[in-house]
Amino acid sequence: MTSLGTASAAPGELDTGRLEVGEARDGSPVELPVAVVNGARDGKTLYLQAASDGDELNGVGVIQRVVPQLDPADIAGTILIVGVANYYAFQVAEHRNPIDDTKLNRAYPGNATGTASERIAAATFDAASRADLALDLHQGSTSRMIEEVRVRCGTRHRLHDECLELAKVFGCGYVLDQKGPDGQLARAAPDDGVPTVDPELGGCVGWDEQSIQAGVDGVFNVLEYYDFLEGRVAPRPQTRASGFEQYGSPAGGLVDFDVELGERVSAGQQLFEITGVFGSPKETVSADSSGVFWRSRRLPHVAAGEYVCSVGTDIDSY
Repeated sequence: MTSLGTASAAPGELDTGRLEVGEARDGSPVELPVAVVNGARDGKTLYLQAASDGDELNGVGVIQRVVPQLDPADIAGTILIVGVANYYAFQVAEHRNPIDDTKLNRAYPGNATGTASERIAAATFDAASRADLALDLHQGSTSRMIEEVRVRCGTRHRLHDECLELAKVFGCGYVLDQKGPDGQLARAAPDDGVPTVDPELGGCVGWDEQSIQAGVDGVFNVLEYYDFLEGRVAPRPQTRASGFEQYGSPAGGLVDFDVELGERVSAGQQLFEITGVFGSPKETVSADSSGVFWRSRRLPHVAAGEYVCSVGTDIDSY
């Protein structure tokens, strides 16, 4: 019997339940939706979670589509799933937990007696620590972004190669291989011996079917490659960036982009122009380095100094 919160499944069974992570302001329990898929045969354990950031919903869409396709009779091993990690932020469709104004994916490995976010991090980290590998499904918030997978442990980490392999297997086509900030699950779990990556499934308001399908395909790639399911996956080459340059606006106005997401850019190539409300040119911004146009703001209006776009740099293929 394998359990996660109130979900409990014997070999060959699937069960859903709730994982208590604290109490709300009225004293009622705060519980995350969880599932346990216990395969009919022995195998590895995969941990899967979504909505660490409350407005990043594509991962929830992935889980909504993946779980109904899982038949425990066909599975070797166990899949532990947290469908919505950042309970408080998800309820109000915000990025950060409004109870403590914290980004959950900066709170790992958490503290079971700490803040609201630290308690969620501790409970979900405990589940992730039981696994052989983990996927933390994200997206580029409400910005526009390519589908990519982030390896956050750092190139010198003892599990870097395993994390990079997991990213390649997921197979979005692009990988950002750059050490992440402290407190990320994909930073903390490898320190605990669990290869972990965070797929960034595009960026949108609400959710995007193309990005969700990329996530569904990625999860099944992982399930087949690591022998949870029968099948043969041959990971295809990925475009890897190990650098990431962000560009702000030198002036206030309206943004007009000269390149598309995923497009290769050269150093000195114009990325965008800022115009006034009446169309008069104000400023242009060009790439400092060659790379891939990775991410851009969604709204066209921008203040001086405000974020506009990002370019993935130090590009190779592996």
